Amino acid sequence: MRSSPTRPLAAVPRYTVTRKEAAASLGMSINHFERRVQPDLKVVLCGQLVLIPLTELERWVQRNARHLVQLPTGELRLRGAGSR
Repeated sequence: MRSSPTRPLAAVPRYTVTRKEAAASLGMSINHFERRVQPDLKVVLCGQLVLIPLTELERWVQRNARHLVQLPTGELRLRGAGSR
């Protein structure tokens, strides 16, 4: 029996990530991700596996990104946020 030479596998682009990977990519714990972020995302269910499309993560970041400014007092505040 002749064995065929193995070809190296080309890198395959990923369209989805697991919840653990999504949380890590956003720099947060899986618990925080599941409580605060996942409810805002469309997900792909495959049996018990929950996959998050990368486009959904990017959309969430764009919707939730804000400018943070430091006041002369050293306090951090969102730009445009009114006084308390």
